[in-house]
Amino acid sequence: MKGLLLLSGGIDSPVAGMIAKKKGIDLVAIHFSLEPFTDNTAEKKSIELAKIIGIKKLYVVKHGEIHAEIVKKINHKYYYIVTRRLMWRVAEKIAEKEKCNFLITGENLGQVGSQTLDNLTVIDKAVRIKILRPILSNDKNETVEMAKKLGTYELSCGPEMCSVLGPKHPATGSTTEIIEHEEKKLDLQRLLKESMENMTIIGI
Repeated sequence: MKGLLLLSGGIDSPVAGMIAKKKGIDLVAIHFSLEPFTDNTAEKKSIELAKIIGIKKLYVVKHGEIHAEIVKKINHKYYYIVTRRLMWRVAEKIAEKEKCNFLITGENLGQVGSQTLDNLTVIDKAVRIKILRPILSNDKNETVEMAKKLGTYELSCGPEMCSVLGPKHPATGSTTEIIEHEEKKLDLQRLLKESMENMTIIGI
């Protein structure tokens, strides 16, 4: 079995990856960088975390300008849902290329305001590939303790880069109809094409 890990550089996704790795799942990773709105710290952390997890290949997608365009065109409270749906579409294409069976994420139910059951369901509908969420029902303390035991905690600590363009009050509820309406304000095919073009592959 092979999975594509969405690796943010934060605490949660490396733990999800380590759980999958310990189950014997072969891993490739993808990191979405928000440069130029952040520096490259998250990318550097993701490279080091990939080494710890035992991942040999990391895709890095420069997504800052694309996220900024999304912020300007949609209702801001749906930012996390719309951007995740786009990132999942990109990841699905890489997963197909790498012959991965599923995506793996560090999402945690209710831990972040946007990560509600309704929103996760809507995000999943953007792709056909299966999505595994190994720490879905953890509380934060459980994940932190796991990160410490796995040796990823110290490296993962720091500000959450993924929230730099996000709303203060993200939508905790949504429907496919609402989000598809928001997505009509965007040229999704162009954004997907640009995402694939703004990608580098790093051998670990």
